[in-house]
Amino acid sequence: VQLQASGGGLVQPGDSLTLSCLASGRTSGFAGMAWFRQAPGKEREFVAARSWSGLSQYYSDSVRGRFVISRDEANNMVYLQMNNLNADDTAAYYCALNTGAGSSWYRSTYAYWGQGTQVTVSS
Repeated sequence: VQLQASGGGLVQPGDSLTLSCLASGRTSGFAGMAWFRQAPGKEREFVAARSWSGLSQYYSDSVRGRFVISRDEANNMVYLQMNNLNADDTAAYYCALNTGAGSSWYRSTYAYWGQGTQVTVSS
């Protein structure tokens, strides 16, 4: 499976942005999806996860209430809707899929990763 993330850009504080992740190749047999992010000089950190069925979702404390993870099954897309962005959200964002860990927030449980898409929040 190949994952291609897109939608990043330069936005101002308070703006909204939606990231997309297109899955190609194998598109079945997955248990969960997630978005992680990595700021310069920092480790990659969990942002949001969703079980494949959508029955469970988890968010990091820093984005809960502002970000929403979703999936478009028909188009093999995973989205991250980001609202009320602030400078601390500046990072490269990565989408990921797992085959047996559901809505896991552990990076090691994800075997498939997309390339990063850069989000910069600055006035």
